[in-house]
Amino acid sequence: MLMNLSPERLATLKNPSLQEYGQIYLKIADSFNEWVNQTGLVFDKDISEETSTILQRLQSKGALFRNEGKSIYVNQISPACVACQKGVGSVSLFISLICHRDCYFCFNKNQDNYELFSKHKRNYRQELDTLHHNGGKLVHLGLTGGEPLLHKAETVDFFQHAKAKFPRVYTRLYTSGDLADEDVLKELQETHLDEIRFSIKVDDPQTLQHDIFQTIALAKDYIPTVMVEMPVIPGTFDTMKDLLLKLDSIGIFGINLLEFCFPFNNAEVFKRNKFKVKNPPYRVLYDYWYAGGLPISRSELECLQLLEFILDQKLTLGAQYCSLENKHTAQIYQQNHDQRVSKTLYFSNKDYFYKSAKVFGADIPKVLKVFKKLHNTNYVMNDDYQFLEFHVEKIKNLTKLDIEIGISYNVMEKRGDGSYLRELRIDVTSPKNFDLRSDI
Repeated sequence: MLMNLSPERLATLKNPSLQEYGQIYLKIADSFNEWVNQTGLVFDKDISEETSTILQRLQSKGALFRNEGKSIYVNQISPACVACQKGVGSVSLFISLICHRDCYFCFNKNQDNYELFSKHKRNYRQELDTLHHNGGKLVHLGLTGGEPLLHKAETVDFFQHAKAKFPRVYTRLYTSGDLADEDVLKELQETHLDEIRFSIKVDDPQTLQHDIFQTIALAKDYIPTVMVEMPVIPGTFDTMKDLLLKLDSIGIFGINLLEFCFPFNNAEVFKRNKFKVKNPPYRVLYDYWYAGGLPISRSELECLQLLEFILDQKLTLGAQYCSLENKHTAQIYQQNHDQRVSKTLYFSNKDYFYKSAKVFGADIPKVLKVFKKLHNTNYVMNDDYQFLEFHVEKIKNLTKLDIEIGISYNVMEKRGDGSYLRELRIDVTSPKNFDLRSDI
């Protein structure tokens, strides 16, 4: 069993060198928390016990847990969502970031070159040609935005060109649905578009929502897999239940229930709605590529409650809870998979971080004594921080020792002058309580 290095936990440690080392990560967490506070938002209380209770109920009722519980689904799930876990052979592109909507929770402004592509289009044909020329195996391809259907001709051409270059690729389109009509759906059908995902805004007027439901029903006549993908805003549980019943009656393939996030802008709207940041927001603090922002508390809880509602009501549509953490794992996998690293490191198939064990200060001689008897020389001594680093598999040989072991989380980063391993987190365990299969 692993324990995170909270201030309370750190104070109980017996090893002063480990305590001192742990302060590094407490300071990083404090800096992050201060940055969040500067946005004007506040952290919610920890509601993990409440979340754990409903997770147990979902498991007992047959919900399927993927990616170590970062993705949970019922009935069925899009193959594109399965591929998203590692991101291998999966690409999402956009024609532009121009959009006729202005949703306060949109994170497009966080994307690279937003100012450029909110006014101009990308050369999507050249991008597809480059992917093909480089010989990459493209299995899943999405077109997002902005709103792709602001460029209907280009959207149709995008999928035509994609299928010409990659005949077996599974294609999907993201759209608000406002601009989708029968003519463009017919054209998309002719490109052999595999999947279309609509977004629904729960604060839209009823007339507008009625129109989108009609468009979703129409899309079923032309596109094989019709889905809805939307964030679940805290406090909209009853509205979402009604929405699920309507979608189930239409007979769509499924819905992706996304964790609602603060996109680092429009803070006044979030404060006005009394939204609070999830506590803790991330299990491992890092600069993730996905621009979604900070997870908002209670969105996850309501997503899970909606999955339970689908099961209890025996609805037939598929539904996935896609957490923010679920969107991060592909980045870590792609950075760490198949890298040449020290033999002291273990690649975790649970979260794709490289991990190692560390003992500190006065515990080092005790461990070295055991390693000498085992003729184990696969370790590294660090004099600056007074730790001995070794492979986590060796912890099983230390069960007779009364010591504290740090479990180090690492990611490989490419920089201008090469690739470097960066430590992001350290947890604490004891040899007696550690289980390699369940813990990491």
